[in-house]
Order: sequence, then C-alpha cells, then structure tokens
Amino acid sequence: MPHLSRIKPYALHLLITGVGILMLYPVLWMIASSFKPTTEIFTQSGLWPSRFTLEHYHNGWFGLRNIEFGRFFVNSFFLCVIAVGGTVISSSMAAFAFARIEFPLRRFWFALMLGTFMLPGHVTLIPQYTIFHEMGWVDTFLPLTVPKFFADAFYVFLMVQFIRGIPRELDESAAIDGCGWFKLYIRIILPLALPAIMTTAIFTFMATWDDFFGQLIYLSDIKKFTVPLGLRLFLDSTGNSNWGAVFAMSVLSVIPSFIVYFAGQKYFTEGIATTGLKG
Repeated sequence: MPHLSRIKPYALHLLITGVGILMLYPVLWMIASSFKPTTEIFTQSGLWPSRFTLEHYHNGWFGLRNIEFGRFFVNSFFLCVIAVGGTVISSSMAAFAFARIEFPLRRFWFALMLGTFMLPGHVTLIPQYTIFHEMGWVDTFLPLTVPKFFADAFYVFLMVQFIRGIPRELDESAAIDGCGWFKLYIRIILPLALPAIMTTAIFTFMATWDDFFGQLIYLSDIKKFTVPLGLRLFLDSTGNSNWGAVFAMSVLSVIPSFIVYFAGQKYFTEGIATTGLKG
C-alpha cells in the first residue's frame, strides 16, 4: 500500500500529460503541415515533414488577390484595440456603479442586465443589422466597435463580483480625503481591480480576434477584412483550396493570442480565482 501512495502522484501527472499532448496534437499537426509540401499534407501520416518548405508562408502572405496578409493583421489589431478599450472602460464604470453607488432600483437594473445573458446573439442579429444598415454603418468597422462602448453584461458581472471583494473602508478613507466617486473609481478601484480588468481585456481580445461571424456579416470590402475573413479567402467552394497557405497563416494568426494570454497570465489567473468570493 505505501508503494501505491507513491505511484499515484506520478500516474496522475502522467495521465494529465497524456491528455495535454492529445489536446495539443491538432495544433502540432497544423504547425507541421505548414512546413510540408502540398502533396504531403494529407498523405503523410507523421508529423515530421520529409522536406521543410517555407513556400506556404510566402504564398499565404503575398499571394492573395494582390493584398498582403499583413493588411488583415492590421485590421484585426485595430478592432481589438478599440474593442478592448471600449469594453474595459464601459464595463468597469458600470460595474463600479453597481458595486459601490446606491441608486434607486439598483438591484432591479442589475437583475435586468443579468437577464440579457439569456438572449442568444442570433436573436438580436437581424434587428441590429437593420439598425446599422439604416445608419449606413454596414461595411465599416463601426458596428464592430461602437457597441463595445456600451458595456457587456458578462464583464460587468465579473467586475462587480471582484469590486465587491474590495473593502469598503477604503471608500470611507478616500471620502475623508476629499475624493468623490470619480476619483475613487480612478485612484482606488481601478488599480485594485487590475486582475479583473486584465481578465476582461484578455477575454475581449481573444473574442474579437477570433470573431468570424460578426465580421462576415458586416464587412464586404476585402481591404477591411480581418484575419478570420482573410483565412477564408484561401478556401475554394469547388474544392481547389490552398491548404498549405491556410495552415501557414493560421499558425501566424494564433501567435498574438498566445502572446496576450501568457503576458497577462498572472492577472488572468488571479482574476478568475478571486472573482465571486463575495455575493
């Protein structure tokens, strides 16, 4: 029995490692395929290519309708910066109001906001598209950026739970020093709520960067396309698709998400772990 207690941790770690490798296999296969000749992508079973080639990266970056793939990266980064800034500012202000300011029907408005979780995006898609079309915003970045400045219910809820865990004694001390609500929000709450803010920023960046459906609905000019729409251009409905370029550009497209996640991993983990400690 003592031997079993010693073996159990190693067996558990071995199992977790195996599951991790199994989940990473599609990513490893995509990376390996981006370096394989086109004829070997779907014919060779192993990961290691028989001959390394960089032609897929060159063709994918420069060989798409006289537009460099870098243009799509610039458009995606632009959308992500606006979306992250708008979501963090609007959601943090709304969360601060719900968590700290007493106003009439506060609980009712908070419950109503949480009720919007039950509305699938497809329900509001047609009304939103109609409104944006009447405003002349279709085929612009405005439908994908302006709504970010009106708070997101999920991120408001996340930040409210975090802000409620900040001692209210700090509010009283700040009030004694002459701080109003705005100074309290800027100087006290925002710095202390940094883990929740970084979590919101990371989630928003990844959701915007990976968004395909919303960008497909509102963007039609190829010069305004983002990375997901750019990847779609390599796929041909007739079956004559440039899979090598797809995998090569897909490898490049996941790099920003990895960088953002690992750069903010400390705050992300802390934000998830400490959110919701108080009801």
